[in-house]
This record gives sequence, structure tokens and C-alpha cells, in this order.
Amino acid sequence: MPHVCTGKALKSCIHAIRCGIITDTTLWTLCRYRHKTHWSGAKNLLDRGKNNKFGDAAYAFEELVAELGAAFLCGATGVESVPREDHSQYIQNWLKALKSDKKFIFSASSQAQKAVDYLFSFQEQAEAA
Repeated sequence: MPHVCTGKALKSCIHAIRCGIITDTTLWTLCRYRHKTHWSGAKNLLDRGKNNKFGDAAYAFEELVAELGAAFLCGATGVESVPREDHSQYIQNWLKALKSDKKFIFSASSQAQKAVDYLFSFQEQAEAA
């Protein structure tokens, strides 16, 4: 695995582990953005119901929300969003879900934007303080 980023959401905190495999700053930033988007879906936050397993539609949905959220954050912060080699494992799940649900991409985009808005609300709070 050329690029691995793992993280764990505990008590409304994000613990992203930089294990030395990701040496590219852009990929590391993209990884952090994906994990922050995932984190925003916790039950006590935006509650996207994240008890899913790889391959099911709910898992594909959450992964697409995270991917879109990261892309939106990259666009807003001027970071180049680069494709990762390990994305191919998700693409098949996304295509399967897109074929069975015509609103899948719109729902995922909407949830991703809510996540980004939520994440940016922290910046607004900090600037107001």
C-alpha cells in the first residue's frame, strides 16, 4: 500500500496517525480532510449513521461523502486534490450505488457540503473570539 492514512474518532477528537508512509504534504492534507469529514458524521454531530461495512451502500455513501468533502475543502483552501491509488476499491462501490440510486450523488454532495459548512463553523467561531 503506497499511501495509508488511518484515523480514529474518539470523544469528538480526531486522531490521525502519520505513520511515515505518506510523505507527500498534499496527500497528507487530503487524508486529514477526509478524516475530518468522516468525523463530522458522528452520532453526536451530523449523525450520518456510520456503522457500515465495506461493500454495502451505506459504506459507499459515507466514503463518497468523505471524498467529496475533502475535495470541497481542498477547493476552498487552495490545496490540489490528487487521486490516490487506493481509491479504486471505492469506485466500484460508488458505481454500483449510482446505478441503483439516481439521487446517490446529490445526497452525498449535500451531506459533504453540510460537513464542510460544519467544519468551517469552527474557523468562524475562532475568528469571532
